[in-house]
Amino acid sequence: MTEKRERGRRILTEVLGADYMAKRDAATNDFNAPIRRFSEENAFGDIWARPGLERKVRSMLCLAMLTALNRPHEIRMHVNSAINNGCTVEEIQEVLYQTVAYCGIPACIDSFRIAEDVLGERGLL
Repeated sequence: MTEKRERGRRILTEVLGADYMAKRDAATNDFNAPIRRFSEENAFGDIWARPGLERKVRSMLCLAMLTALNRPHEIRMHVNSAINNGCTVEEIQEVLYQTVAYCGIPACIDSFRIAEDVLGERGLL
């Protein structure tokens, strides 16, 4: 395993939790292994490892971009990581609210719905 991949896996575990990584590893197979390796090495081992932004800010950016792309599965995952990275409920709400002007009402509503589910599951609402 490369140093960059090891760093990415460490960051993934810190950002999304050991349970997430255990489930991810258990579900990794010959078909999805290449994209998971790419994500570990590049998204987390490189981009998330850079010193220019705090993880909290990276989480907020992800929530906004994923809302724009309408990616509900990833939004769910990144609401959890935002909480793990120190975002408050109010900050998550503000990030999602700002997307309404730039991404549209349907995308914003979907992200609010997903965030509300995650925050409720975590006992934060």
